[in-house]
Amino acid sequence: MPDESTSPLLGEERAQQSRSERPSSRKSKASTRSKHSVKSKNSDEETPLLSQDANHPDYGDEHTNDQASSPAASSLRSLQYGSSSKKKSARWPTVVALIVLGLVVIVILCLGFAAPAVVEEYAKEAIVFEPTSLSIDSFTAVGVRARIRGDFKLDGSRVHRKPVRDLGRAGTWIARKVESKQSKVKVYLPEYDNILLGTADVPPIVVDIRDGHTTHIDFLSDLSAGDLDGIRQMANDWLEGRVGRLTVRGVADVPLKSGIFGLGTQSIAETITFSGNEIPVIPKYDITKLNFHEVKLPNNERGMAAEVSLDLMNDYPVKFTVPPLGFDILVQDCSPEQPYIGLADATTEEIEIEPKKKVHVHVGGLIRDIPKPLLAICPQTKKSPLDALLGDYISGDETTVFVRGSNAPSSETPDWVTELIKSVTLPVPFPGKTVGSLIRNFSLADVRFSLPDPFAAPGTPKANPRISAIVKTLIGLPKEMNFPIEVGQVRADADVFYHNKKLGYLDLRRWQKANSTRIEAHDDVDAGLAVDSVVKDAPLRITDDDVFSDLVQDMVFGGKKVVLGVKANVDVETETALGKFVVRDIPAEGKVFVKPISGGNLKGFEPQIGSIRILDTTKSTLSFQAKVNITNPTEYSAIVPYMNIKLLSNGTEIGHATARNISVVPGSNDNLTVEALWDPQNEKGAAQGRELLSQYISGYNTTITLRTHAGSIPQQPSLGRALSRFNVSIPTPKLTTPKNPNRDPAKDPDRDPNAPTFIDDATFHLFTSTATFTLLSPLARSTITISFLNATAYYNHTEPVGFILYQFPFEVPPGVSQSPRLPVEWDITGVGYEAVKEAVGGRLKLDARAEVEVGGGRWRERVWFFGRGVGAGVRI
Repeated sequence: MPDESTSPLLGEERAQQSRSERPSSRKSKASTRSKHSVKSKNSDEETPLLSQDANHPDYGDEHTNDQASSPAASSLRSLQYGSSSKKKSARWPTVVALIVLGLVVIVILCLGFAAPAVVEEYAKEAIVFEPTSLSIDSFTAVGVRARIRGDFKLDGSRVHRKPVRDLGRAGTWIARKVESKQSKVKVYLPEYDNILLGTADVPPIVVDIRDGHTTHIDFLSDLSAGDLDGIRQMANDWLEGRVGRLTVRGVADVPLKSGIFGLGTQSIAETITFSGNEIPVIPKYDITKLNFHEVKLPNNERGMAAEVSLDLMNDYPVKFTVPPLGFDILVQDCSPEQPYIGLADATTEEIEIEPKKKVHVHVGGLIRDIPKPLLAICPQTKKSPLDALLGDYISGDETTVFVRGSNAPSSETPDWVTELIKSVTLPVPFPGKTVGSLIRNFSLADVRFSLPDPFAAPGTPKANPRISAIVKTLIGLPKEMNFPIEVGQVRADADVFYHNKKLGYLDLRRWQKANSTRIEAHDDVDAGLAVDSVVKDAPLRITDDDVFSDLVQDMVFGGKKVVLGVKANVDVETETALGKFVVRDIPAEGKVFVKPISGGNLKGFEPQIGSIRILDTTKSTLSFQAKVNITNPTEYSAIVPYMNIKLLSNGTEIGHATARNISVVPGSNDNLTVEALWDPQNEKGAAQGRELLSQYISGYNTTITLRTHAGSIPQQPSLGRALSRFNVSIPTPKLTTPKNPNRDPAKDPDRDPNAPTFIDDATFHLFTSTATFTLLSPLARSTITISFLNATAYYNHTEPVGFILYQFPFEVPPGVSQSPRLPVEWDITGVGYEAVKEAVGGRLKLDARAEVEVGGGRWRERVWFFGRGVGAGVRI
């Protein structure tokens, strides 16, 4: 009976009594109840109403010693065996009283002696306690005052065994109510060396224990904390996820009574084990507001303030008000073994917690400066703790900050609360921010390409193609950042893609100065920071030759804009109220638009060869240097330290051209020095070379093909091979010859513009049958030797005039010169000769066909020549 009545006083804790204590307990209960029974003749000795012989439970065995029986027992036996009618009528009132008294005694005996185990079983299965509310009325100096509300009842239908159910219902119906007096409940944690978790003062409580009757319980209890050190250990284990099983043991000495019957002080103990999902977890929360802004600190210093609002759900029927609290905001150092780094101070206002409702929490934080350990580079990762923190955040990953209690901002907060939270460090997951909108645009403008330096050491930046450009970055500022920010330097590693295939990567790892301009939010566009940085000679490392070949081919022949994709990790040196610090590895994506060269063809280059100087000769090769004028029709510049390309005619290699240390800018580029080597590789090449040279000096439109090779850029053989996949054909550059100061343009007003400029004028002498020619040499410093000449002159394109066969060498010096008198054999049978005689003292136009052997130094080559519209004067 005491067990079932005291269970609801502990909330759903059920009292359990040790089997070993039951005999003595029953005896004490029997003894207690005997005090209310009739005393024996000996006033110093209390005797029970009935015999307690456990071997004779029928109370009326004929072998029972009458002298040892009580008067009540004797009366009962007399009722059982009967008596004379005379005695019945005489003793009727006494018999009725004894029957009632006997029935009461039997019930008491059942409840007091035979029933404790049964009642305990009944109470365990029938008790139903539903807590409806748990609230903290106030905080005290040693704990809290809590208000506990709930509904208590005994439900007999929950009891499985019918005898237990029936006896329990009968006993509790008779007892009706049980009252507990003032008591203390102590709660221990067995798994933590039985540390005292806390103590609760429970006031007197009366409950109705009849089957199905509900008692509404509402009382205040003073709860005081126990062993704070043990509680801290348990709390830290729980926060760090090391508590997979938790046992709680409650112990109480509860004085009980039922009606006029005192039931004594009952020692009650209950153990409850929580495991798995039964152990509470930190509630999830949603950050509803996050705002950072600059504040002024004492001594005219600046700091950063943070305002955070978050919502979380209270799933429990508890209500209380949390007083203002103070916290330290900490972050992880390089390794978990190192102490946390203090970042900010935070305080909370009063927090109202309502049962099973959302809780709104407002936190204010202050960052005074950036601690030096936060910026120190970790030896294992080569990054600072700040890099790791911001890296996870801007990558959209969940970051973790640590919250530890500190001094409370209000004097009303009890000291024990402050001391407890000071020793507890709570990991707080902080959701990251995806960076799709962090860097909105990343592009390059005013791009200038530089070819590798042939003398650079392999693996160095100058051994790769280089790019100089203006890097334009638009950084989207989250709406939470409401403070001034500037960018002083940027650097990046950028992967370059073409048609979604990786071309290579652009090395921008050197810090580059930057200028930043804040763009305020407007319309649907958030605030941003426009950052411009000038990059000089950033190496472009080609990793896929095929992709690069496709890119160059589309740039040269595509006729449309070429779009390159760029994916970069950007480091930004920022300056805020907290000082300068670097935000590393911000992912960025962008596009670089490259205009095609000359709209898809190379006509816009218009190369022209100026002065030519022979450098060296052999019998089959001719090395010379030329000044070249070109027009760059693109917007791009290029620096060429060294580049060698093959020269082809009709698919056959005839030589090489080499450019050293030239700079090409948009528009006109004059006097670029280029060296060339005339070097046909075989007989086929020699024949094709003679044909090209013959057509060229005769004024025909010819083309020459340029092709790179593995040695084109010595430090980048793969680049040369990649470019060799396609050929670039350009018109053969026209030679620039000197002007003849003695020629009168009026003499030949209708001169053929396609006439070769190597022969400026001719004079025929009829009497001596000779001819002289005014020659214009394109070589500024070298002399050309003509060692053989077999020529025929024509009038009106088809009529022979005369023949010249000259097998003695003569020289053509630089500039304007006269040939020696060359013998002419006239064709006097034709109309051409008549036209020459008619032109004596005047001029006429003649065509010429010739086979000429020209040379320089040791080099000789025999070519053919066809000239049209050569102006000739005729003399006697």
